[in-house]
Amino acid sequence: MKTLSAFMKRFGRSALSLFFVVLGPGLVFGAARPNLLVILTDDQGRGDYSAFGTSDLRTPGIDRIFCEGMEFVNFRANSPVCSPTRASLLTGLYPDRAGVPGVVRTHAADSWGYLRPDVKLLPRVLKQAGYHTTLIGKWHLGLKTPNTPNERGFDYFHGFLGDMMDDYWTHQRHGINYMRRNGRVIQPEGHATDIFTDWACEYLETRAKSRQPFFLILAYNAPHDPIQPPPDWVEQVKNRQPGITDRRAKLVALIEHLDAGISRVLATLDRTGLSDRTLVVFTSDNGGVVGYQANNGRWRSGKQHVYEGGLRVPFAARWPTKILPGSRSELPAVTMDLFPTLCEAAGVPPAEGIDGVSFLPTLLGGAEGRPTRELYFVRREGGAPYSGKTIEALIRGDWKLLQDSPFAPLELYNLREDPQETTNLAEREKQVFIELSAGLRRRIQLGGQVPWQAIPDK
Repeated sequence: MKTLSAFMKRFGRSALSLFFVVLGPGLVFGAARPNLLVILTDDQGRGDYSAFGTSDLRTPGIDRIFCEGMEFVNFRANSPVCSPTRASLLTGLYPDRAGVPGVVRTHAADSWGYLRPDVKLLPRVLKQAGYHTTLIGKWHLGLKTPNTPNERGFDYFHGFLGDMMDDYWTHQRHGINYMRRNGRVIQPEGHATDIFTDWACEYLETRAKSRQPFFLILAYNAPHDPIQPPPDWVEQVKNRQPGITDRRAKLVALIEHLDAGISRVLATLDRTGLSDRTLVVFTSDNGGVVGYQANNGRWRSGKQHVYEGGLRVPFAARWPTKILPGSRSELPAVTMDLFPTLCEAAGVPPAEGIDGVSFLPTLLGGAEGRPTRELYFVRREGGAPYSGKTIEALIRGDWKLLQDSPFAPLELYNLREDPQETTNLAEREKQVFIELSAGLRRRIQLGGQVPWQAIPDK
């Protein structure tokens, strides 16, 4: 099977554009374009699902995607916090090149990103190719015009604009209601996870009646804090797992409640006949919070940090008859790679100048070559620990250079020999340190070309 990647390599982008003009999108696979469903969770640790081998929680819904699709065992989020990773997913760019190196928040004095106004987001690219584009759940890339979901390419938005909820039942943040149906303020009742699941299932029911393909991002805010599962779910976990700590029991319950919602969504795909023509992707926006006893597998640290525990996230993709069930890939990939991957699956030319690289050939069973590209991670933050500065990491081959505090020295690790990042080799491997430091400076310069705050009106 020829893919867009092979076509572009042989004939170039100009020939590809002519291909789409003459034949139309969606004919790459000789069939109708697939529906695209991205299920994005919030702060879910790399090991916090039972198919990983974690024994104190049960996640049959998530496990089903892994068992019926392909797992990427070396998948990383573009940042150890929420907004930057979401910006990378929707732009195909590194977070700072998307204008979002840090978290977008309610108060300007503590907001560290502004979604780049001149970049075309993934929903707009797919919309122009005939897709109905929808976001259900958490947006977290802007609270007002022009950076709201509908203004940035989504036909339909049913969800939450803000960074987090102070309560899963009241849904407010700083006393403000950020729940919206498109541009209208709404006040739904119930636990946020159940609400987003209900809306997603309702949407799928309506799309099953249409011949138009859809692109849906279902962005849960679970298991982000506050850790508020329904009380009966906590009791269920404690009864099943004697000796589990209260803190871990609450997080497990919140994840299992989330998983029940994902199971409902998958069941809706089955019931409506959408499953066989829908590519389902599952991942998280960053690693889990160590303080809430998240399971980040064998990797060091968690959310907020550029050690592997903050960056490595679960990832699986399911596409019946296209992706081999139960398959695994060692290919290193990051969230921004979803942009060109979904475009290629849809038969749509990706946007010019993006940083992401399609891994669709791997999903479809193609041979994997050892990647030569370097990977860059960034986070800007305020408060005394960061003072508005950034932390970064650069991976090149087996080597990783990082600065996990803007006030700490750079650290160097060999991830092949030391995946837990226990032995800092900055002093012993001087030449590697010099080369990666130069590479990191180049990435910082590229990011510095893009404003990360709104430009004041003149």
